[in-house]
Parts: sequence; structure tokens; C-alpha cells
Amino acid sequence: MIFRRFLQIFAVFTLIGGSFSACAQELLAPESSTGFQGKQVVRGTSIMAVTAHPDATKVAYEVLQAGGTAADAGIAAQMVLGLVEPQSSGIGGGGFALYYDANKQHLISLDGRETAPSIAGGHLFTRDDGKPMAFYEAANGGRSVGVPGLLRMLEKLHEWQGRADWRDLFLPAMQMATRGFTVSHRMEKMLERERKRFDVDTKAKLYFYPDAKNPVKAGSTIRNVAYANTLQKIALQGADAFYKRDIADHIVAKVQQNPTRKGLLSLEDMKNYKVIERESICGAYRGYRICSMNEPSSGGLTMLQTLGMLEHFNLAAMGRHSPRAWHLISEASRLSFADRNQYMADPDFVVTPANTLLDPEYLKARARLINPDKAMIEVSAGEFVVEQAIDKKWAPDERTKNTGTTHMSIRDSFGNILSMTTSIENAFGSRLMVDGFLLNNQLTDFSFKPNDKDGRIIANRVEGGKRPRSSMSPTIIFDLEGEPFMVIGSAGGSRIIGYVLQRIIAVIDWKMNLQDAMNMPNILHRGKKLEVEKSGLDYAEPLKNLGHAVLVGDMNSGMTGIHFKDGFMYSAADPRRDGTTLGE
Repeated sequence: MIFRRFLQIFAVFTLIGGSFSACAQELLAPESSTGFQGKQVVRGTSIMAVTAHPDATKVAYEVLQAGGTAADAGIAAQMVLGLVEPQSSGIGGGGFALYYDANKQHLISLDGRETAPSIAGGHLFTRDDGKPMAFYEAANGGRSVGVPGLLRMLEKLHEWQGRADWRDLFLPAMQMATRGFTVSHRMEKMLERERKRFDVDTKAKLYFYPDAKNPVKAGSTIRNVAYANTLQKIALQGADAFYKRDIADHIVAKVQQNPTRKGLLSLEDMKNYKVIERESICGAYRGYRICSMNEPSSGGLTMLQTLGMLEHFNLAAMGRHSPRAWHLISEASRLSFADRNQYMADPDFVVTPANTLLDPEYLKARARLINPDKAMIEVSAGEFVVEQAIDKKWAPDERTKNTGTTHMSIRDSFGNILSMTTSIENAFGSRLMVDGFLLNNQLTDFSFKPNDKDGRIIANRVEGGKRPRSSMSPTIIFDLEGEPFMVIGSAGGSRIIGYVLQRIIAVIDWKMNLQDAMNMPNILHRGKKLEVEKSGLDYAEPLKNLGHAVLVGDMNSGMTGIHFKDGFMYSAADPRRDGTTLGE
């Protein structure tokens, strides 16, 4: 009976690989702009889905067409992303979801971040000689694996906001895993770069490198029956199948028995995981209400701090091509990142200044430190009285080239909105594969040192049950009337904050359409150097003349977003990745 039902429901989703009616959406070419050539913009009035991969977008769109909510569509899309974009996210990882309930006009914020094993301590990533491990020494293998939070988060989201049957939402990904999916150029390229790091797990290596040497090729079709079987268990038994039954056994065995840097994860850790509903962090900018994820993500606070300082400068009058405007954005970002690095962490373990960081008088004082004509020589965190002395120089997250993160933006026919960022941390996570999916390496988002050289406590040190600090910034913006104005988020490690910040400024201050905003060169500052994407090379010299140390290079952002304007929705995907958009 179960299998017959399985086949019957599959028929509903046979549009996978099919086509869409041209009348269901209006495609608009983006305006010309400096930077990347844009993708097509989709304009609609009813439903919209934007994800990091065409297959996931298609599935989300079909769920919305069938009357599903944004929560339903997000769950179905995420199961597909775990299959076709395993380098970025999956059920072996975690994430944050920001959800707008249009009927109640209420914002829900869910923390599905991974947790450290209960017996983990501050020296988890310390060598025998007392020195911190190198990043990949720590990341590859079982030591870096935290309790995955994604499925518990999606289960809670469905419990509150789902309309479709939980089981039905797993079927598209199960079908694709069984029949096979097409390998993307991006996956092949990343596997080429990562080949030396897959020696920690034979199962993962044989899946991604079938001849044990060369990666799967773009355009080829690969199957993942083990993943389909895993999803079937979760579909029928709920998230308990993952956290309390044989899947949990397999995860723990893989982590503890891994010959390379064994981990500490236990069955009790899996069983005891809880998703947390947190208060969203919101702030005003030019009259708009901007809401994002609160701690343990640093994304919302850091972004809102920066915008709060920039309110004291007329960026609109300067325009998007002004080096001085980028100088001001960079200086405000430097000040915010100084506070981020010192104070922000899991609020259930560390007493932080929290919303005090957004106090208008504090931000005004911080803004006065910015010289419009010259970069500051040195930047430090603001002064707050907190329970613990926290090191200003904990090891910052600078691992941005190979980040394993994805973002989706979805709006359903009921007006509900999902802005969700999910991750397995580094590309391909810990490189450990269990039952068809990869396990995260999120514990490397903690500081590798518990204290500084003077013995002061580092806020983001490892502690049992603690959630590592994140930079994920799922964001929903409301206009002056309280109506949704924009949905946005990105992949990209600690650069996520700058990516999202830049697009908010571009749309609000510079009146750019969202696709043109995504196409423009990435320019951001995380505290050490002002980073300029290669396509924005013309900005480098003027910014150097203002006293900045400038680093020019590639910045592989992964934004998706929706802009609400004049009764329409305009959706956009970052041209640097495989993201697509569908709507009507």
C-alpha cells in the first residue's frame, strides 16, 4: 500500500524535467550595469521561487502551483538541493529560517544551527603541542561534525506553516535520486579543486570520483539510491527517523570511527537536539524595517549596525559609482566587524551586548569615528559592560573561497514569505558521507582557541551543546506601510553580510532593480582589507587613494531575492552561481 501511494504521488511531480507555460510568467531583461551580465528577471503577482539550482527552483514552483505554502516549497526544494548541490547544504547540516506569516502579519525566526557534542571543550581543535590546528586539519573528518539541525528546523516550520502532506514533499528529490540527476559544471569544478581532501572517507570518494581519481563530469547523470532510501524513511517516520533511529546510529558510527580525527558526537547528542524559535533582529534604515536572524548568527546584528551608521551619510546623493560612498560603507563595516568579532556568539552560553549594539546613540558615536576623506588606521570594538572579558582577536572566519552554503527566497499565493539560508559550512562539509548525504564541518566556525594569550575568554570558543557563530543573513524588509518590500540572502561565509548589505543599499539608496544590484561588483570590508571583485577593478585605485588596503579577487556570492514594487514581484538570482527563478 505504501509503495502504491508512493507511485501515485510521484505522478503529481512528473513535471520534473518538463516545461512551463510561457504565460505563467513574464521574463524581463535586466538593465545594463557594470559587473556580471544578469540573468532574466521574472515578474509575477501570485507566487515566486528563487533557489540556487534550477531543479530545486522547479520543484518549489510546482509545490506553490499546487497550493502549497512557502514552507512546503522550501522543504521540497531543500531536499533537492541536498542531492544536486551537495557541496553547499543538505540534511547533514543546519540553517536559519525567517518566515513571514501574512495572515497574522507575524515574523517567525527559527534557529536550526548545529550544536557541539556535549563533551566538547575549548581545546577541540588544539594539537598536542598546544597550537591550533590548520583549517583543513580540523575540518576533514569526524572532529568537526556538529549535530545537524536542518531536519528539526524544517519539521517545526512544517508543523506551523505547512499545508501539504509532509511525505509528499520528499518525493521529487526521491525520484531524482533514483532516476539520476545531471551534474553541474560548478560541482565538477569544485570537485576538481577538492580532490585531495576526500581521502578521509572511501564512500564519499567513490561517489564523487567513480574511478577513484577523476570527479564526475558535468553533464553526466549520477544516481543516489542511498539518499532516496534515507528520504523515504524521513518522509514516513518524520525527523525522528534521523535523530533517534538507524540513521542516527550510522551518523554517530561514521563520526566516532573515522580514522582521521575521530569526533565526539553521540547518540544522546542526536536525540537531544532542539530547534529554537528566536526573536528576529529588526532595525530601521531610511524608514524601511529590516529584519534578519539574531545570534548565534552575527549576520543580522552586523548588517543592521552598519546600516545604522550609514544613516548619517547621504549615500543616495553620492551614487553607486562614487569611491567615497564605497569608502563610507567599508568604514562602517569595519567598525561593525570589530564588534562582531569581540562580542557576538551563542546567546545561550555567552552574555553579549545583543540589541544594545543597535542603540541609536551608540551608532551615532561610532559613525563619528568615520573620516569621509581617509580610512581609519586602526579599528576596535566599542566598550560595553558584559559579564565576561572577551578577546578582541579571536580567529575570524576568513574561509570564503569554498563555503558550503545556499539561500532561497520564496513567496506563496497566500502572501507568506520564506527567506532561508542553509549550510554544511565548507564545500562538501567534513567529506564524510552517511546514507547518501554529507555531514557538516560546522564546528570549525568556532574559535580554534578558547582564550587569548592573556587568558581572556573568547566568546565563540567551543563548549558542549553550544552553537557556533554564523554569518548567515536571511532577510525580509518591510516598507513604510509595513508591507513586504524585499526578500534576500546569500551564500558566502562571512562575506554574506557584505553581500546582503550592498544589495539593500543598492535598492533603497540607489534605486537599482534587484537583478542589476546582484550583477554589480561585490565590494566589502570584514576588518582587514577592503575586498573588490575583479569586475570592479576600476574602484581599486581610488579606494587605495583614500587609504585602504585593497584586495582584488574572485567573490563567489550566491544571492537569491524578491523585490515587491508597484503591485508586482521581481525575482532575481546571482549570476555567479546556478540559481534560477520561476513565478507567475
